[in-house]
Amino acid sequence: MSEAFLWAGLFCLLPISELRGGLPYALSQGIGLVPAYLFCVFVNLLVAPVVLVFLNTLHRILLPLRPYRWLFDRLVARARRRVESRVQKYGPWGLAVFVGIPLPITGAYTGALGAWILGMKPRTAIPAISVGVLAAGIVVALAYYLVTEVGVEALRFLFKTVE
Repeated sequence: MSEAFLWAGLFCLLPISELRGGLPYALSQGIGLVPAYLFCVFVNLLVAPVVLVFLNTLHRILLPLRPYRWLFDRLVARARRRVESRVQKYGPWGLAVFVGIPLPITGAYTGALGAWILGMKPRTAIPAISVGVLAAGIVVALAYYLVTEVGVEALRFLFKTVE
């Protein structure tokens, strides 16, 4: 495996960059669109199950502690009650759209955390997050192509007309 794949995979696993950082990096390093997309999406798909298992395990460990239980009841339970109607209305599709829009605070990490806070079962949340990651990969690849290919051609055209 080349160094570019390793770095792209690392970027896809980092909460700050995820697919939005890993896929453009892979493409900029000369990895083809299909292998870069498949690899980066696969790596980013690993995030949701790991985060959900981690949160569930940590929750079970911390729940007997009175300060944690108090904080959980006040914050998480209240958040669940406040958005329960919207979660029931949009459910997994809302989560998929949220994850699929490649903005700075959306992605598999935030989707998994949100699904856990809202009490979604992993068998519902993971497929929804996966659909969102697949869609985000397409959007990021298109954006990369438009910025690099079309953008470079537009700059060439502009500089030709200026001369």
